[in-house]
Amino acid sequence: MDFLSLFVIVPVLMLVAFLPCKNIKQVRTVAVIGSSVLLILSFVLLFMFLAERNAGNTAEMLFTADYLWYPALNIHYSVGVDGISVVMLLLSSIIVFTGTFASWNINPLPKDFFMWLILLSIGVFGFFISIDLFTMLLFYEVALIPMYLLIGLWGTGRKEYSAMKLTLMLMGGSAFLILGILGIYFNSAADGGALTFNLLEIGKVHIPIEMQRIFFPLTFVGFGVLGAMFPFHTWSPDGHASAPTAVSMLHAGVLMKLGGYGCFRIALSLMPDAAHEQAWIFLLLTGISVVYGAFGAIHQTDLKYINAYSSVSHCGLVLFALLMLNETATTGAIMQMLSHGLMTALFFALIGMIYGRTHTRDIREMQGLMRIMPFLSVCYVIAGLASLGLPGLSGFVAEMTIFVGSFAHDDLFHRILTIVAVSSIVITAVYILRVVGKILYGEVQDKHHLELTDAVWYEKVSVVGLIVCVAAMGCFPGWISDIIRGSLGGLTALFN
Repeated sequence: MDFLSLFVIVPVLMLVAFLPCKNIKQVRTVAVIGSSVLLILSFVLLFMFLAERNAGNTAEMLFTADYLWYPALNIHYSVGVDGISVVMLLLSSIIVFTGTFASWNINPLPKDFFMWLILLSIGVFGFFISIDLFTMLLFYEVALIPMYLLIGLWGTGRKEYSAMKLTLMLMGGSAFLILGILGIYFNSAADGGALTFNLLEIGKVHIPIEMQRIFFPLTFVGFGVLGAMFPFHTWSPDGHASAPTAVSMLHAGVLMKLGGYGCFRIALSLMPDAAHEQAWIFLLLTGISVVYGAFGAIHQTDLKYINAYSSVSHCGLVLFALLMLNETATTGAIMQMLSHGLMTALFFALIGMIYGRTHTRDIREMQGLMRIMPFLSVCYVIAGLASLGLPGLSGFVAEMTIFVGSFAHDDLFHRILTIVAVSSIVITAVYILRVVGKILYGEVQDKHHLELTDAVWYEKVSVVGLIVCVAAMGCFPGWISDIIRGSLGGLTALFN
Protein backbone atom coordinates (compact mmCIF):
# COMPACT_ATOMS: atom_id res chain seq x y z
CA MET A 1 0.00 0.00 0.00
CA ASP A 2 1.33 3.44 -0.91
CA PHE A 3 1.72 6.09 1.79
CA LEU A 4 -0.45 8.77 0.15
CA SER A 5 -3.51 6.53 0.06
CA LEU A 6 -3.52 6.61 3.86
CA PHE A 7 -5.04 10.09 3.58
CA VAL A 8 -8.11 8.42 2.04
CA ILE A 9 -8.02 5.14 3.98
CA VAL A 10 -7.88 6.74 7.45
CA PRO A 11 -11.09 8.79 6.92
CA VAL A 12 -12.80 5.68 5.49
CA LEU A 13 -11.81 3.76 8.64
CA MET A 14 -13.21 6.64 10.68
CA LEU A 15 -16.56 6.27 8.91
CA VAL A 16 -16.57 2.56 9.79
CA ALA A 17 -15.61 3.32 13.40
CA PHE A 18 -18.47 5.82 13.73
CA LEU A 19 -21.12 3.19 12.93
CA PRO A 20 -21.22 1.40 16.32
CA CYS A 21 -20.97 4.65 18.33
CA LYS A 22 -23.86 4.97 20.78
CA ASN A 23 -23.24 8.36 22.39
CA ILE A 24 -21.51 11.66 21.72
CA LYS A 25 -18.49 10.75 23.86
CA GLN A 26 -17.69 7.81 21.58
CA VAL A 27 -18.22 9.98 18.51
CA ARG A 28 -15.80 12.58 19.89
CA THR A 29 -13.21 9.89 20.64
CA VAL A 30 -13.27 8.56 17.08
CA ALA A 31 -13.20 12.08 15.61
CA VAL A 32 -10.25 13.21 17.74
CA ILE A 33 -8.20 10.05 17.16
CA GLY A 34 -8.87 10.05 13.41
CA SER A 35 -8.16 13.77 12.92
CA SER A 36 -5.01 13.46 15.04
CA VAL A 37 -3.77 10.58 12.87
CA LEU A 38 -4.38 12.66 9.74
CA LEU A 39 -2.48 15.59 11.25
CA ILE A 40 0.46 13.34 12.15
CA LEU A 41 0.44 11.80 8.66
CA SER A 42 0.60 15.26 7.08
CA PHE A 43 3.66 16.21 9.16
CA VAL A 44 5.31 12.86 8.42
CA LEU A 45 4.69 13.46 4.71
CA LEU A 46 6.20 16.95 4.99
CA PHE A 47 9.41 15.64 6.55
CA MET A 48 9.59 12.73 4.09
CA PHE A 49 9.17 15.17 1.21
CA LEU A 50 11.88 17.51 2.49
CA ALA A 51 14.22 14.55 3.03
CA GLU A 52 13.69 13.37 -0.54
CA ARG A 53 14.35 16.83 -1.98
CA ASN A 54 17.45 17.31 0.18
CA ALA A 55 18.69 13.91 -1.02
CA GLY A 56 18.58 15.23 -4.59
CA ASN A 57 15.32 13.71 -5.82
CA THR A 58 14.12 16.18 -8.45
CA ALA A 59 11.15 14.20 -9.78
CA GLU A 60 8.11 16.34 -10.56
CA MET A 61 5.93 14.23 -8.27
CA LEU A 62 7.11 12.13 -5.33
CA PHE A 63 5.65 9.03 -3.65
CA THR A 64 3.73 8.18 -6.81
CA ALA A 65 1.58 5.06 -7.12
CA ASP A 66 -0.54 3.90 -10.01
CA TYR A 67 -3.33 1.32 -10.20
CA LEU A 68 -5.28 0.63 -13.37
CA TRP A 69 -8.94 1.28 -12.69
CA TYR A 70 -10.90 1.26 -15.98
CA PRO A 71 -8.81 0.04 -18.94
CA ALA A 72 -11.34 0.99 -21.64
CA LEU A 73 -10.77 4.72 -21.04
CA ASN A 74 -7.26 4.37 -19.58
CA ILE A 75 -8.47 5.61 -16.17
CA HIS A 76 -6.05 5.02 -13.29
CA TYR A 77 -6.03 5.60 -9.58
CA SER A 78 -2.79 7.61 -9.71
CA VAL A 79 -1.42 9.55 -6.76
CA GLY A 80 1.63 11.72 -6.18
CA VAL A 81 2.60 14.98 -4.51
CA ASP A 82 4.82 17.96 -5.07
CA GLY A 83 5.51 20.77 -2.62
CA ILE A 84 2.21 22.49 -3.34
CA SER A 85 0.21 19.32 -2.70
CA VAL A 86 2.11 18.70 0.53
CA VAL A 87 1.33 22.11 2.03
CA MET A 88 -2.33 21.85 0.96
CA LEU A 89 -2.60 18.45 2.67
CA LEU A 90 -1.04 19.99 5.77
CA LEU A 91 -3.59 22.82 5.70
CA SER A 92 -6.47 20.35 5.27
CA SER A 93 -5.40 18.19 8.20
CA ILE A 94 -5.02 21.24 10.47
CA ILE A 95 -8.53 22.45 9.60
CA VAL A 96 -10.07 18.98 10.10
CA PHE A 97 -8.31 18.64 13.48
CA THR A 98 -9.31 22.08 14.80
CA GLY A 99 -12.80 21.75 13.31
CA THR A 100 -13.33 18.61 15.38
CA PHE A 101 -12.86 20.55 18.60
CA ALA A 102 -14.95 23.46 17.31
CA SER A 103 -17.84 20.98 16.84
CA TRP A 104 -17.49 19.40 20.28
CA ASN A 105 -21.14 19.96 21.24
CA ILE A 106 -22.76 19.67 17.80
CA ASN A 107 -26.44 18.85 18.08
CA PRO A 108 -28.59 17.10 16.90
CA LEU A 109 -27.30 13.81 15.43
CA PRO A 110 -23.58 14.25 16.22
CA LYS A 111 -22.63 10.90 14.70
CA ASP A 112 -24.30 11.71 11.39
CA PHE A 113 -22.73 15.16 11.35
CA PHE A 114 -19.20 13.85 11.77
CA MET A 115 -19.73 11.09 9.22
CA TRP A 116 -20.75 13.61 6.56
CA LEU A 117 -17.91 15.93 7.59
CA ILE A 118 -15.37 13.12 7.24
CA LEU A 119 -16.83 12.14 3.86
CA LEU A 120 -16.22 15.74 2.76
CA SER A 121 -12.62 15.46 3.98
CA ILE A 122 -12.13 12.27 1.94
CA GLY A 123 -12.92 14.26 -1.19
CA VAL A 124 -10.54 17.04 -0.20
CA PHE A 125 -7.59 14.77 0.63
CA GLY A 126 -8.19 12.60 -2.44
CA PHE A 127 -8.29 15.66 -4.69
CA PHE A 128 -4.92 16.95 -3.49
CA ILE A 129 -3.11 13.61 -3.92
CA SER A 130 -4.59 12.70 -7.33
CA ILE A 131 -2.61 13.07 -10.54
CA ASP A 132 -5.28 11.45 -12.73
CA LEU A 133 -7.86 13.94 -13.99
CA PHE A 134 -10.80 11.54 -13.76
CA THR A 135 -9.92 10.48 -10.21
CA MET A 136 -9.39 14.11 -9.26
CA LEU A 137 -12.82 15.03 -10.62
CA LEU A 138 -14.38 12.11 -8.73
CA PHE A 139 -12.90 13.24 -5.41
CA TYR A 140 -13.93 16.81 -6.24
CA GLU A 141 -17.57 15.73 -6.49
CA VAL A 142 -17.28 13.66 -3.29
CA ALA A 143 -16.16 16.84 -1.50
CA LEU A 144 -19.15 18.86 -2.79
CA ILE A 145 -22.05 16.46 -2.20
CA PRO A 146 -21.97 16.43 1.67
CA MET A 147 -22.25 20.23 1.78
CA TYR A 148 -25.95 20.08 0.91
CA LEU A 149 -26.85 17.93 3.92
CA LEU A 150 -24.39 19.55 6.33
CA ILE A 151 -25.89 22.98 5.69
CA GLY A 152 -29.48 21.86 5.13
CA LEU A 153 -29.69 19.81 8.35
CA TRP A 154 -27.28 21.44 10.80
CA GLY A 155 -27.22 25.00 9.48
CA THR A 156 -28.98 28.14 10.71
CA GLY A 157 -31.11 30.86 9.14
CA ARG A 158 -32.24 30.21 5.55
CA LYS A 159 -30.37 26.94 5.53
CA GLU A 160 -32.50 25.10 2.95
CA TYR A 161 -32.26 27.98 0.48
CA SER A 162 -28.51 28.35 1.04
CA ALA A 163 -27.86 24.63 0.70
CA MET A 164 -29.83 24.42 -2.54
CA LYS A 165 -28.21 27.54 -4.00
CA LEU A 166 -24.71 26.31 -3.15
CA THR A 167 -25.35 22.86 -4.59
CA LEU A 168 -26.89 24.08 -7.84
CA MET A 169 -24.18 26.65 -8.54
CA LEU A 170 -21.32 24.27 -7.75
CA MET A 171 -22.90 21.53 -9.84
CA GLY A 172 -23.18 24.06 -12.65
CA GLY A 173 -19.47 24.69 -12.28
CA SER A 174 -18.92 20.92 -12.35
CA ALA A 175 -20.69 20.74 -15.71
CA PHE A 176 -18.15 23.19 -17.14
CA LEU A 177 -15.37 21.15 -15.55
CA ILE A 178 -16.52 17.89 -17.08
CA LEU A 179 -16.56 19.47 -20.55
CA GLY A 180 -13.12 20.98 -20.01
CA ILE A 181 -11.58 17.76 -18.70
CA LEU A 182 -13.09 15.70 -21.53
CA GLY A 183 -11.66 18.23 -23.98
CA ILE A 184 -8.22 17.82 -22.42
CA TYR A 185 -8.57 14.02 -22.47
CA PHE A 186 -9.48 13.81 -26.16
CA ASN A 187 -6.47 16.00 -27.02
CA SER A 188 -4.03 14.21 -24.73
CA ALA A 189 -2.59 11.59 -27.08
CA ALA A 190 1.02 12.00 -28.08
CA ASP A 191 2.01 11.00 -31.60
CA GLY A 192 0.54 7.54 -32.01
CA GLY A 193 -0.07 7.22 -28.27
CA ALA A 194 -3.15 6.44 -26.24
CA LEU A 195 -5.51 8.97 -24.70
CA THR A 196 -4.78 9.56 -21.03
CA PHE A 197 -6.08 11.35 -17.95
CA ASN A 198 -2.62 11.42 -16.31
CA LEU A 199 -1.50 14.98 -15.52
CA LEU A 200 2.20 14.24 -15.97
CA GLU A 201 1.69 12.63 -19.36
CA ILE A 202 -0.66 15.38 -20.59
CA GLY A 203 1.90 17.97 -19.49
CA LYS A 204 4.33 16.54 -22.08
CA VAL A 205 1.77 16.93 -24.89
CA HIS A 206 1.09 20.23 -26.62
CA ILE A 207 -2.66 20.58 -26.86
CA PRO A 208 -3.55 22.45 -30.08
CA ILE A 209 -4.10 26.16 -29.43
CA GLU A 210 -7.52 26.01 -31.10
CA MET A 211 -8.62 23.44 -28.51
CA GLN A 212 -7.00 25.33 -25.65
CA ARG A 213 -9.03 28.43 -26.51
CA ILE A 214 -12.22 26.42 -26.04
CA PHE A 215 -11.39 24.29 -23.02
CA PHE A 216 -9.28 26.71 -20.96
CA PRO A 217 -12.20 29.06 -20.14
CA LEU A 218 -14.48 26.09 -19.41
CA THR A 219 -11.98 24.62 -16.96
CA PHE A 220 -11.02 27.95 -15.38
CA VAL A 221 -14.63 29.01 -14.89
CA GLY A 222 -15.53 25.56 -13.56
CA PHE A 223 -12.93 25.81 -10.82
CA GLY A 224 -13.44 29.58 -10.53
CA VAL A 225 -17.03 29.04 -9.36
CA LEU A 226 -15.70 27.17 -6.32
CA GLY A 227 -13.08 29.89 -5.88
CA ALA A 228 -15.92 32.47 -5.63
CA MET A 229 -14.86 34.33 -8.78
CA PHE A 230 -17.10 37.26 -9.75
CA PRO A 231 -19.89 36.99 -10.93
CA PHE A 232 -20.21 33.35 -9.80
CA HIS A 233 -19.62 34.12 -6.13
CA THR A 234 -23.16 34.62 -4.83
CA TRP A 235 -23.49 31.08 -3.41
CA SER A 236 -20.55 31.67 -1.07
CA PRO A 237 -21.88 34.31 1.39
CA ASP A 238 -25.22 32.52 1.78
CA GLY A 239 -23.53 29.14 2.20
CA HIS A 240 -21.08 30.44 4.80
CA ALA A 241 -23.77 32.29 6.74
CA SER A 242 -25.99 29.22 7.09
CA ALA A 243 -23.34 26.53 7.62
CA PRO A 244 -22.47 25.17 11.10
CA THR A 245 -19.10 26.20 12.51
CA ALA A 246 -16.91 23.26 11.46
CA VAL A 247 -18.48 23.19 7.99
CA SER A 248 -17.74 26.90 7.54
CA MET A 249 -14.17 26.24 8.66
CA LEU A 250 -13.68 23.37 6.24
CA HIS A 251 -15.65 25.08 3.48
CA ALA A 252 -13.78 28.40 3.51
CA GLY A 253 -10.52 27.00 4.85
CA VAL A 254 -10.09 24.08 2.45
CA LEU A 255 -12.95 23.46 0.02
CA MET A 256 -12.66 26.84 -1.70
CA LYS A 257 -8.94 26.12 -2.15
CA LEU A 258 -9.85 23.28 -4.51
CA GLY A 259 -10.86 26.03 -6.92
CA GLY A 260 -7.51 27.81 -6.87
CA TYR A 261 -5.56 24.56 -6.86
CA GLY A 262 -7.55 23.21 -9.79
CA CYS A 263 -7.11 26.42 -11.80
CA PHE A 264 -3.35 26.20 -11.27
CA ARG A 265 -2.84 22.46 -11.67
CA ILE A 266 -5.17 21.89 -14.63
CA ALA A 267 -6.32 25.03 -16.45
CA LEU A 268 -3.09 27.06 -16.34
CA SER A 269 -0.47 24.28 -16.31
CA LEU A 270 -1.98 22.13 -19.08
CA MET A 271 -3.16 24.96 -21.36
CA PRO A 272 -0.52 27.70 -21.03
CA ASP A 273 -1.00 29.19 -24.52
CA ALA A 274 -4.68 29.95 -23.95
CA ALA A 275 -3.84 31.14 -20.45
CA HIS A 276 -1.54 33.81 -21.88
CA GLU A 277 -4.12 34.84 -24.48
CA GLN A 278 -7.16 34.98 -22.20
CA ALA A 279 -5.63 35.89 -18.83
CA TRP A 280 -6.61 39.56 -19.19
CA ILE A 281 -10.33 38.65 -19.25
CA PHE A 282 -10.15 36.72 -16.01
CA LEU A 283 -7.80 39.28 -14.46
CA LEU A 284 -10.60 41.82 -14.81
CA LEU A 285 -13.11 39.44 -13.20
CA THR A 286 -10.81 38.46 -10.34
CA GLY A 287 -9.80 42.09 -9.81
CA ILE A 288 -13.48 42.90 -9.38
CA SER A 289 -13.77 40.00 -6.90
CA VAL A 290 -10.95 41.42 -4.78
CA VAL A 291 -12.44 44.92 -4.47
CA TYR A 292 -16.12 43.98 -4.61
CA GLY A 293 -15.73 41.40 -1.84
CA ALA A 294 -14.02 43.94 0.40
CA PHE A 295 -16.68 46.60 -0.24
CA GLY A 296 -19.40 44.00 0.27
CA ALA A 297 -18.02 43.17 3.72
CA ILE A 298 -18.26 46.82 4.79
CA HIS A 299 -22.03 46.90 4.29
CA GLN A 300 -22.80 43.72 6.25
CA THR A 301 -23.99 43.55 9.86
CA ASP A 302 -23.91 39.75 10.25
CA LEU A 303 -20.48 38.47 11.41
CA LYS A 304 -20.62 35.45 9.11
CA TYR A 305 -21.60 37.52 6.08
CA ILE A 306 -18.72 39.90 6.82
CA ASN A 307 -16.25 37.03 6.86
CA ALA A 308 -17.90 35.42 3.81
CA TYR A 309 -17.49 38.55 1.68
CA SER A 310 -13.97 38.88 3.01
CA SER A 311 -13.36 35.34 1.72
CA VAL A 312 -14.62 36.36 -1.72
CA SER A 313 -12.01 39.13 -1.71
CA HIS A 314 -9.14 36.98 -0.45
CA CYS A 315 -9.92 34.02 -2.73
CA GLY A 316 -10.23 36.46 -5.64
CA LEU A 317 -6.70 37.55 -4.81
CA VAL A 318 -5.54 33.92 -5.20
CA LEU A 319 -6.92 33.66 -8.75
CA PHE A 320 -5.71 37.18 -9.53
CA ALA A 321 -2.15 36.21 -8.60
CA LEU A 322 -2.23 32.94 -10.54
CA LEU A 323 -3.26 34.83 -13.68
CA MET A 324 -0.17 37.03 -13.42
CA LEU A 325 1.69 33.98 -14.75
CA ASN A 326 5.02 34.52 -13.06
CA GLU A 327 6.85 32.62 -10.35
CA THR A 328 6.67 35.23 -7.59
CA ALA A 329 2.95 35.92 -7.95
CA THR A 330 2.17 32.19 -8.19
CA THR A 331 4.17 31.53 -5.03
CA GLY A 332 2.16 34.30 -3.36
CA ALA A 333 -1.09 32.74 -4.57
CA ILE A 334 -0.30 29.38 -2.94
CA MET A 335 0.81 31.14 0.25
CA GLN A 336 -2.44 33.13 0.19
CA MET A 337 -4.39 29.89 -0.04
CA LEU A 338 -2.63 28.67 3.10
CA SER A 339 -2.96 31.99 4.91
CA HIS A 340 -6.61 32.49 4.07
CA GLY A 341 -7.41 28.89 4.95
CA LEU A 342 -5.97 29.30 8.43
CA MET A 343 -7.28 32.77 9.26
CA THR A 344 -10.77 32.27 7.86
CA ALA A 345 -11.09 28.98 9.77
CA LEU A 346 -10.04 30.92 12.87
CA PHE A 347 -12.64 33.60 12.13
CA PHE A 348 -15.48 31.12 11.64
CA ALA A 349 -14.49 29.15 14.76
CA LEU A 350 -14.59 32.34 16.85
CA ILE A 351 -17.87 33.51 15.30
CA GLY A 352 -19.44 30.14 16.05
CA MET A 353 -18.28 30.30 19.66
CA ILE A 354 -19.58 33.86 20.09
CA TYR A 355 -22.90 32.99 18.43
CA GLY A 356 -23.27 29.92 20.63
CA ARG A 357 -23.21 32.20 23.67
CA THR A 358 -24.97 35.37 22.51
CA HIS A 359 -27.38 33.69 20.03
CA THR A 360 -26.87 36.57 17.63
CA ARG A 361 -24.39 37.43 14.90
CA ASP A 362 -25.66 40.99 14.42
CA ILE A 363 -22.87 43.40 15.31
CA ARG A 364 -25.48 46.01 16.28
CA GLU A 365 -26.63 43.79 19.15
CA MET A 366 -23.19 43.07 20.61
CA GLN A 367 -21.03 45.49 22.54
CA GLY A 368 -18.51 45.20 25.31
CA LEU A 369 -17.60 41.57 24.66
CA MET A 370 -14.00 42.24 25.68
CA ARG A 371 -14.97 42.49 29.35
CA ILE A 372 -17.28 39.44 29.17
CA MET A 373 -15.16 36.98 27.17
CA PRO A 374 -11.61 38.42 26.97
CA PHE A 375 -9.97 35.26 25.55
CA LEU A 376 -12.31 35.00 22.56
CA SER A 377 -12.16 38.78 22.05
CA VAL A 378 -8.36 38.91 21.94
CA CYS A 379 -8.31 35.96 19.55
CA TYR A 380 -10.81 37.79 17.32
CA VAL A 381 -8.52 40.83 17.23
CA ILE A 382 -5.58 38.60 16.21
CA ALA A 383 -7.68 37.05 13.42
CA GLY A 384 -8.66 40.52 12.24
CA LEU A 385 -5.06 41.73 12.22
CA ALA A 386 -4.05 38.68 10.17
CA SER A 387 -6.84 39.44 7.69
CA LEU A 388 -5.80 43.06 7.17
CA GLY A 389 -2.16 42.04 6.66
CA LEU A 390 -0.32 42.94 9.85
CA PRO A 391 3.43 42.13 9.57
CA GLY A 392 4.32 39.06 11.61
CA LEU A 393 1.13 37.23 10.66
CA SER A 394 0.40 35.05 7.63
CA GLY A 395 -1.67 37.59 5.69
CA PHE A 396 1.23 40.01 5.31
CA VAL A 397 3.75 37.64 3.73
CA ALA A 398 1.19 36.16 1.35
CA GLU A 399 -0.24 39.45 0.11
CA MET A 400 3.13 41.19 -0.18
CA THR A 401 4.47 38.31 -2.30
CA ILE A 402 1.42 38.61 -4.56
CA PHE A 403 1.73 42.39 -4.96
CA VAL A 404 5.47 42.24 -5.65
CA GLY A 405 4.97 39.53 -8.27
CA SER A 406 2.01 41.33 -9.85
CA PHE A 407 3.78 44.69 -10.06
CA ALA A 408 6.76 43.01 -11.73
CA HIS A 409 4.88 43.29 -15.02
CA ASP A 410 6.04 46.49 -16.67
CA ASP A 411 2.91 47.16 -18.76
CA LEU A 412 0.26 49.68 -17.69
CA PHE A 413 -2.65 47.19 -17.68
CA HIS A 414 -1.12 44.84 -15.09
CA ARG A 415 0.17 47.66 -12.92
CA ILE A 416 -3.18 49.46 -12.78
CA LEU A 417 -4.91 46.21 -11.82
CA THR A 418 -2.27 45.62 -9.15
CA ILE A 419 -2.83 49.09 -7.69
CA VAL A 420 -6.58 48.43 -7.62
CA ALA A 421 -6.00 45.11 -5.85
CA VAL A 422 -3.69 46.77 -3.31
CA SER A 423 -6.49 49.19 -2.44
CA SER A 424 -8.38 46.24 -0.96
CA ILE A 425 -5.96 46.33 1.99
CA VAL A 426 -7.34 49.72 3.04
CA ILE A 427 -10.94 48.55 2.61
CA THR A 428 -10.18 45.43 4.65
CA ALA A 429 -8.78 47.52 7.46
CA VAL A 430 -12.00 49.59 7.47
CA TYR A 431 -14.40 46.68 7.98
CA ILE A 432 -12.14 44.75 10.36
CA LEU A 433 -11.53 47.70 12.68
CA ARG A 434 -15.20 48.68 12.44
CA VAL A 435 -16.33 45.25 13.62
CA VAL A 436 -13.73 45.07 16.38
CA GLY A 437 -14.78 48.48 17.65
CA LYS A 438 -18.48 47.67 17.59
CA ILE A 439 -18.57 44.26 19.24
CA LEU A 440 -15.61 44.29 21.63
CA TYR A 441 -15.67 47.75 23.16
CA GLY A 442 -18.27 50.06 24.66
CA GLU A 443 -20.95 49.32 27.25
CA VAL A 444 -22.78 46.00 27.28
CA GLN A 445 -26.26 46.55 25.78
CA ASP A 446 -27.91 43.23 26.67
CA LYS A 447 -27.68 42.61 30.42
CA HIS A 448 -28.04 38.86 29.80
CA HIS A 449 -24.63 38.98 28.11
CA LEU A 450 -23.05 39.75 31.49
CA GLU A 451 -23.81 36.16 32.50
CA LEU A 452 -21.93 34.65 29.54
CA THR A 453 -18.77 32.60 29.99
CA ASP A 454 -15.47 32.64 28.12
CA ALA A 455 -13.96 29.81 26.06
CA VAL A 456 -13.62 26.33 27.53
CA TRP A 457 -10.71 23.94 27.00
CA TYR A 458 -11.78 22.29 23.74
CA GLU A 459 -12.54 25.68 22.18
CA LYS A 460 -9.09 26.92 23.23
CA VAL A 461 -7.46 23.90 21.57
CA SER A 462 -9.12 24.81 18.27
CA VAL A 463 -8.45 28.55 18.44
CA VAL A 464 -4.92 28.45 19.82
CA GLY A 465 -3.89 25.81 17.29
CA LEU A 466 -4.96 28.04 14.40
CA ILE A 467 -3.37 31.18 15.90
CA VAL A 468 -0.05 29.36 16.32
CA CYS A 469 -0.16 28.34 12.64
CA VAL A 470 -1.02 31.89 11.51
CA ALA A 471 1.83 33.34 13.57
CA ALA A 472 4.30 30.63 12.54
CA MET A 473 3.64 31.23 8.86
CA GLY A 474 3.95 34.98 9.35
CA CYS A 475 7.23 34.80 11.28
CA PHE A 476 8.88 31.93 9.38
CA PRO A 477 7.56 32.02 5.80
CA GLY A 478 10.83 31.09 4.09
CA TRP A 479 10.53 27.31 4.28
CA ILE A 480 6.99 27.37 2.89
CA SER A 481 8.04 29.69 0.08
CA ASP A 482 11.01 27.44 -0.76
CA ILE A 483 8.81 24.32 -0.91
CA ILE A 484 6.38 26.07 -3.25
CA ARG A 485 9.05 27.56 -5.51
CA GLY A 486 10.74 24.18 -5.76
CA SER A 487 7.58 22.82 -7.35
CA LEU A 488 7.28 25.57 -9.97
CA GLY A 489 10.50 24.82 -11.82
CA GLY A 490 8.84 22.74 -14.53
CA LEU A 491 6.32 25.39 -15.52
CA THR A 492 8.52 27.23 -18.00
CA ALA A 493 5.81 27.07 -20.68
CA LEU A 494 3.40 28.83 -18.35
CA PHE A 495 5.77 31.49 -17.04
CA ASN A 496 7.34 32.22 -20.43
